[in-house]
Amino acid sequence: MQDSKRLGQLLLTGVPGTVLDSETAERFRKLQPGGFILFGRNIESPEQLRKLIDDLRDLSEIEPFITIDQEGGRVSRLRLIGSEPPNAQQLREKADLQLIERHGRLTGQILRVFGFNLDLCPVLDLSFDDEADNSLKGRCWGKTPDEVILNATRFNQGMRKEGVLSSGKHFPGYASADVDPHHELPVINKTLEEMEELELRPFRALLPDLDSIMTCHSHYPCWDADRPRWPASLSKNIIGQFLRNQLAYEGLVMTDDLDMGAILNEVTFDETIRACIEAGNDLAMICHRVELVEQAARVIETLPDPILHDALLRIDKTKSKMKAPYDWSIEKFQEIDSQIWDLRVDTLGEERARELSVEDGKRSPVELY
Repeated sequence: MQDSKRLGQLLLTGVPGTVLDSETAERFRKLQPGGFILFGRNIESPEQLRKLIDDLRDLSEIEPFITIDQEGGRVSRLRLIGSEPPNAQQLREKADLQLIERHGRLTGQILRVFGFNLDLCPVLDLSFDDEADNSLKGRCWGKTPDEVILNATRFNQGMRKEGVLSSGKHFPGYASADVDPHHELPVINKTLEEMEELELRPFRALLPDLDSIMTCHSHYPCWDADRPRWPASLSKNIIGQFLRNQLAYEGLVMTDDLDMGAILNEVTFDETIRACIEAGNDLAMICHRVELVEQAARVIETLPDPILHDALLRIDKTKSKMKAPYDWSIEKFQEIDSQIWDLRVDTLGEERARELSVEDGKRSPVELY
């Protein structure tokens, strides 16, 4: 049997607020999660953010993943305390690979200042419609597989050179989704041949240079025709058979947030945790219902040892590549933040750079979470 404390490594959990209160600290100290994901709700100031991350690291017996969504544009949590980088669409429209690599390197540098060691990007979805209401607006590196491969590769290389691990998302690709998975489950009625021709090509191309893969909450009848409305993130056919066996991917695999409507509306909590690990994910991501992490750990304890053993090996192997934070310096943060502003101006021009990236109207949870 696996040590129950060790099994907390299979959980990637959110954090309730801007300060680690005693109750939360005790919960995490006992559970020993494999990692923590931070959101806007956790960010108040540069000094506060660094202290929160230091506190999370201090209570962890095994160095944790400290992760965030820092892509660019509206999906840039650090814009709450600094400059907003241009988004993927703006950079691809500028068509300057040097700017894209610069974006990757600055992203890695700003994350190391605070102690993040894993960034949940690059997005490898194609943009079939830049105005689509599926939460991908502005986040895609291209309209064709070749364009995504070219641009995402340069961003990924730049960020990893600075010592921050990457995560390709959202596997196996949900560019054709007509609804936002934060609210409900997309159903993508494409054949495997159609998926191979377009959506899967960026993943195939970048797999050797990605530190992890994030699986998405869409249903694909071409893989799971016998399980209607079964999300890819819980699918043995997609993760275990296709990603692990056919594509021979041996790296870390994590779910997208299991608190999204696409999961909550379809599957019970216990079944979700059990199925996601059995399918081949190594990390179950619980971003908002932090009070359920102990329940998730109890479910994981019931799973067969071989599944847990393999997941723990992949987690350990990935963690061996993590880099320590830079020594804290507000001046270092300000220096890098100034360079991010310069990148924004060089990409958009001075006038456009000063505009907000998202209107004050309808906002996707991808920005607000």
